[in-house]
Amino acid sequence: MDSPAGSAGESSLGELFGRLSDEARAYAAAEAKLYQAIARRRIGRARAGAVALVAAALLANAALIVLLAGLSLELALHVGPALGGLIVAIVVLGGAYLLVRFGIAKLGALAGDPEEKAALQAGERLS
Repeated sequence: MDSPAGSAGESSLGELFGRLSDEARAYAAAEAKLYQAIARRRIGRARAGAVALVAAALLANAALIVLLAGLSLELALHVGPALGGLIVAIVVLGGAYLLVRFGIAKLGALAGDPEEKAALQAGERLS
């Protein structure tokens, strides 16, 4: 004989959805842990590279300081120490000013260019 629906061997629809919900949460948690483990591994492997890049930047900065000091000393032979240092400082500050202006102009791209703004406005009009 067939057993009636809802007997002890069968699960109700509510129980099935409850189990599905629990398994979905467990799957999402496992997926999140996997991505955390991948991120930690990648960060650990890249750490040495980042340290090397910082060290290289510091060494390049030191080399630039030595070069600028040498230029100041060379100019000092021709125009005096104070004027030689001043000339090098003015040239370096001028270059820094140009780099700052360039950097600020390029950071303006974070706000979007006119073409992007026009496309966003057109999209807003459609909605």
